[in-house]
Parts: sequence; structure tokens; C-alpha cells
Amino acid sequence: MNTAVSLGIDLGTSELKAILMDASGAVLAQAGVRLSVSRRHPGWSEQAPQDWWQACLQALDVLRAHESFAGVACIGLSGQMHGAVLLGDDNRVLYPAILWDDSRAVAEAAQLGPGFADVTGSLPMAGLTAPKLLWLQRHEPEVFKAIDCVLSPKDYLRLRLSGERVSEMSDAAGTLWLDVANRQWFSPMLRATGLAPEQMPRLVEGGAASACLTARELGLRAEVVIAGGGGDNPVAAVGIGAINAGDGFITLGTSAAIVAITDHAAGNPASAVHSFCHALPDRWYTMGAMLAGASCLRWVTRLTGMPDEQALLDQVQAQLPIGQSVPLDTPLFLPYLAGERTPHNDPLLRGGFMNLGHDCTPAMLGYAVMEGVGFGLLDALRVVQSSGADVTACALVGGGARSEYWAQLLANILQREIFTLHGSELSACIGAAKLGFLAIGQGAALLAAGMPVKARYVPDVAQQPVLEARYRKFQGLLGAAKALHD
Repeated sequence: MNTAVSLGIDLGTSELKAILMDASGAVLAQAGVRLSVSRRHPGWSEQAPQDWWQACLQALDVLRAHESFAGVACIGLSGQMHGAVLLGDDNRVLYPAILWDDSRAVAEAAQLGPGFADVTGSLPMAGLTAPKLLWLQRHEPEVFKAIDCVLSPKDYLRLRLSGERVSEMSDAAGTLWLDVANRQWFSPMLRATGLAPEQMPRLVEGGAASACLTARELGLRAEVVIAGGGGDNPVAAVGIGAINAGDGFITLGTSAAIVAITDHAAGNPASAVHSFCHALPDRWYTMGAMLAGASCLRWVTRLTGMPDEQALLDQVQAQLPIGQSVPLDTPLFLPYLAGERTPHNDPLLRGGFMNLGHDCTPAMLGYAVMEGVGFGLLDALRVVQSSGADVTACALVGGGARSEYWAQLLANILQREIFTLHGSELSACIGAAKLGFLAIGQGAALLAAGMPVKARYVPDVAQQPVLEARYRKFQGLLGAAKALHD
């Protein structure tokens, strides 16, 4: 009997999660440790890489109590993308990690311009890694001069686990320094940000062996193999079985995205659509990304003084039942609390309510927020399809997938079947664990195995006229929102 166990670690922005998974795909144990974000200046978003490592150790302390921990043969890594971890020649962290939703490098992104977008798969955006380094060169020259290597967040965990500086294609694609079609570092963009290929980590594919474990404090065998792993969205795709061209899903977590798997690099950079490498060889994905997703619902829950999101959702369902059309004059919400990527590429955009009245209730605001995020996803869907990617029925993953109301509303807005999955909240951990098995020559059959469908939501055509009218009003508000910072 095969008793090998894979350890899947997912370094999110708000939580580090870890699981133990056996070769049949069964999750044997799980642990999570919350993380906080530092925002010491408006628009800044940072974390201390040392905090990631401490969270990893805490999660593994929990898993060590499970009898299967001793059987760990491989490790897979997943993590938040686009962060910049700056290392000196002694692997010392030189500066707080600048995260994906940090907008300090707006001017630097504009300076880089669109000239290489067809090669790198994306327009330069403040949230991507490359402009952050140009900002550091300009504002922290001593730090910049000391940089010996730049890593993505989950690759810092690999460094602590193994002593090796390694990344893989999917996270590298999110830096803006990769030739996405040819899956290799792109020297002209590196030079444009004052860097050289020698300052980049070695690249492997997500399911390849990248290093062996050397961190003795974990209580694991030295021969444990660490897979390349990948960025959170592509690894979540591996977790749910979205691995072939035509597969697609929506992720509704802190941020939100529409992801379509392709068999070639197929972006639309001019509309802020990304083309990134998948965590598996010879596969790519096209993505429309929103900077704020389910985090908008958390925000309005706090704003209205509700005890939790479920309490607000209960009020929304009571006052605005999902089977009835909402009144046309219900408030509208622009979901740009952290700026926006697809299709506006404007990190300075900000969110807002419109059409508020004395009669507005918390339920009306909660509905407007969920609908506004849905309209943002519809914007993203339209430009993703303009790149040639095919998006039909979509799995819904992330914290927002827990709300049946939201899932049905998205089906109505996007006019697509939406389905939720059992266990999708662990999809990135499960994908990481699958990649771990691949790195030791096992688990090929696990790749094709998705997750069992929990529920299906088909569009309610009766809701279409009102939602289309409200979407037109939503689109009409963009000019006013932009004018506030022009």
C-alpha cells in the first residue's frame, strides 16, 4: 500500500493554510494561521517574510500531531502572487515584502510603458513585481544596490525550507520579467528595472522537483522533495481539476478573478487582461483580475455594524429575495476599494455608493456590494473573451463561494451556469499537494480528478432585464469615479 503523504502549503495574504493529503487525494489534516498586513502609508501594503515563516512553523506544529505527518514524502507550495521579497547576498531580507495590492509604483508602471506587454503577457501595473523594483531604485537606492535576489512570497518559504533560491513558471509570469510564451526570464524587462538575470531565481515547472528539505526543526526526513509549486490562482486550478484548455473558474476571495485555461499564451494586454503560465507544462491561463472581491462584503459588514457577514446576508435575503427583481432605484456600488486591474488598469480608482436615500438599509447596501462585484466580474469576463478564451460554465471558489445567494446572483449577472465545489476553500492547498506528488513521480491520476460538485446555479432569465439596466447605470458611473483622481 502507498503510504506517501504530501504536505500542501498555501501562503495567502490573510492566512497561511497547510494540509496533509494522501495519494488517493484525501485530506488527512489541515491547519491555518492568520496573517496581518501593514499599511504604513496610503496605498502601501506590506508583510514581513519572517512572519510567513513563523506562520508556517505554527501550522506545521498543528499538523505534527497527526499520525500521518511522519509519512510526508513531498511538499508543494502555493502563494499570493506579485509580491517582492528582496534578499541580500546572505539571504537576509532587506525590506518588507511589497504585496500585490500595493499601489506606490503607479508612476513607475507608466514609465515602463506597454512596449513589452505582448512578451510579458500583461501591461505594467503598480501591483505587479517589476514596477516595485523601479520604485525602490528611485526611493530606496541603498536597499536596491544591496539586492542579490528577488523572490516571490511562496519562494521565500522554499528558501527557508531548503536553502535554495528557486521559483517556477506561474509565479514568474506574474512578475512582468518572464517571456510568458517561452517560459524563460526576459532580459530586456529586467534591464528596464535595473536588474540582471543573475538576480533572478532558477526556474522549474510546478510539478518538478525544485529542492530537498534541509530545515531540521520540522521533524521531517531530509529526503523530502519540494515541488516547484505555483501562484495561488493556477495552483487552485490544479486543485479543482481546471487543467485543460476550455476549463474556467471564478475565484472570489480577498480579490476576485475570472480564469480561463488555454493551450497557448493568449492575453489582451491593452484591456488589462493577463496571460500567465499555468502551474503545469505547456499550459497557460488568461485572467481578468479585480483587486477587491469578497473583501468588499467584509468591509460593508463592518461599515453597517453587523456582527458577521452571514447576519448581513440573512437580511439581504429577507429584504431582497434572490428570486425577485430588485427595484431599479436600489443603490449601486463601485467595487474599487483598492483600485482596479481588469479592464481599467487604474490603481487610484476608488469605490463608492450611488443613489443612497433616507430609506437605505444595511440589506440594500449588502446587496449593492455583491451586485457591484458581480458587475466588475462581468466587465472582466467580456474582455477575457475578447482575447479568444472560451468561458462557459464556471466553478466558483474562494470565501465568497459559501454564499448561495451570491452564487445565484453571479449566475444571473454573468448569464453563465455557476457551480460550487465541496472542499474548494482548500483548493490551493490541495493543488499544491498534488504538485508535490508529481515531483516524486506519483499522482498523475490525481490531476484529472476534480472536486465533487456541491450545487449548480443556472441563470434566471426573468432577472435579466433589470440587471442589464442596472449594469448600464453601473458603467455610466466610471467616468465620475475616474474624475475624482484625474
